[in-house]
Amino acid sequence: MIRLFLFVLLVSMPAFLSAKSKTWHEVALKKTYIYRLYLNDKQGSPYELNHPEAFLSQRAIERRKRQGIGIDSTDLPVSPTYLKSIREGGLDILGTSKWHNTVLVASPKDNVRTIVKGLPFVKRCLRLYVSPDSMLLTPRLDIGKLTPNDSLSHSIYGDGWEQIRLVNGQKLHKMGYKGKGMLIAILDAGFHNADRIPAMKAINVVATADFAPRRTRSIYEEHYHGTMVLSVMGTNKKGVMIGTAPEADYALIRTEDTETETRAEEDSWTMGAEFADSIGADLINSSLGYTHWDGDSIGPWLRTLDGKSSFISQTASMLSSKGIVLCNAAGNEGYNKWHKINIPADADNILTIGAVDKDSTIAVFSSLGPSQDGRVKPDICGPGVNVSVIDGSGALTTNNGTSFASPIICGLVACLWQALPTMNAKQIINVIRSSADRYKWPDSVYGYGIPDFLKTYNSRNQSQSQSH
Repeated sequence: MIRLFLFVLLVSMPAFLSAKSKTWHEVALKKTYIYRLYLNDKQGSPYELNHPEAFLSQRAIERRKRQGIGIDSTDLPVSPTYLKSIREGGLDILGTSKWHNTVLVASPKDNVRTIVKGLPFVKRCLRLYVSPDSMLLTPRLDIGKLTPNDSLSHSIYGDGWEQIRLVNGQKLHKMGYKGKGMLIAILDAGFHNADRIPAMKAINVVATADFAPRRTRSIYEEHYHGTMVLSVMGTNKKGVMIGTAPEADYALIRTEDTETETRAEEDSWTMGAEFADSIGADLINSSLGYTHWDGDSIGPWLRTLDGKSSFISQTASMLSSKGIVLCNAAGNEGYNKWHKINIPADADNILTIGAVDKDSTIAVFSSLGPSQDGRVKPDICGPGVNVSVIDGSGALTTNNGTSFASPIICGLVACLWQALPTMNAKQIINVIRSSADRYKWPDSVYGYGIPDFLKTYNSRNQSQSQSH
């Protein structure tokens, strides 16, 4: 089961999904065993806290300074000395997490525990993933052509009008706040054809990366889910579709492999988040989350939805302390037996986004809260039913899911932050919650409710003028 929070009704399934299914082909894979190594310390590292330019971009350093955030030991990269010893032991290194001081390694044999027994700096070794022998993959789709009939002629927003109107985001745009100068990182499964679709050519993509357990030749040849997520924020084609942050910069980061669901994707997500931090991203949108692992009985469990039990949620809960706002889809489990939010939607100090329809009624699929430790979840809700998106074939269509509620909100958070640049990440999160229509009586269905971005902007401006 793919935990991309895309809820597709059969009656609204994009035509290319079924029409192109015959092109899938089976690819043989080499057996691979993936483990997470927990390290004792960072000794032997050449990096120093007073020289952050060696491991953080200038943009990332400036973001920290602007919000009064110091650089600490978690920001130091994993010791290169230790990595050298791990490689010499015969293991392939897939990536590291400096925040957790862990290393993701792979081996063609299940001998990792034996190898690391001789490495005194490794304090724990956890098996995450055993690859299948083969996998079904599909080549790039042909790109369709948008026509005038695909759009709403009465609005410059085209088919994007209803989804921005519901949260009053167009008023920010009218004042000139369209995300300019903000960097939004998208963690997703792939961005099929996003580099070739005419309507998305104007989106300013400044960085790409691939951290998924199964690396790919190009993020633009993988799943189309990220393409749709990007489209609702970044598209800027008048009369066809204007997204919620059409002037923002974007980093497209693949962390999810749709063919499997393993704990290694927690590490991939973490690596993606740390990469976003290092290049100076202001916001992350993650329309991803997890409620089970393939062939593994070791969680996640409902009782662990506390924002700190799972590896991925530990990472997510750290982001605001690094100066980043995370918008994460709540999930589409509302009608399933799991019923509740996913990981990392349980994380603290993030915006977990549920889905409502055009009448502001909760979507039947939207996952429910609260978190296991009693915090309000979802935090807020956004449009997630019959959302206008551009798919991997370049077609303008509609789809459903908290996958789209999250980026719609994320784009407008970027616009709001552009308008209120002196606020830090936690302040932005709290002011958005406080503008939602159920703030005084939150529940486990809507959370604090549906935000009003004009109200948020006006209330903050008013409080700032009164303080002076």
